[in-house]
Amino acid sequence: MPPVRDEEPPTDAHLGAAIEALSDPERFREAEQRVARAAPALQKVLAAALAQGGWFDEAHESLVLKAATTPDDDERLRAVRTLLAEETRLGMLVGVAVGWELARELDQIVDHEDPRKD
Repeated sequence: MPPVRDEEPPTDAHLGAAIEALSDPERFREAEQRVARAAPALQKVLAAALAQGGWFDEAHESLVLKAATTPDDDERLRAVRTLLAEETRLGMLVGVAVGWELARELDQIVDHEDPRKD
């Protein structure tokens, strides 16, 4: 399958093929290693994106306080678990967006530096 470029947004078939490729344990291990090397810088980008999006503002702090101080033990556990699950989903979604943009930037850099493209 040819590489997907900005002019041609990925189709559902492209996305499905890419997800299938990531299900190969060896391929995913390689991706994990690349991400681990870039993790400190990527963490800063993700934190900035979440902050700029207003995801962890005063409203979030209010929800954390409410979950942590709920008097009923079962209700408090449920509130904390829900908050953690929502934060995880949000972090993953923003992380994917950061990853896609990183891939686009890398494509542009590689295309610009590749002498065969000139």
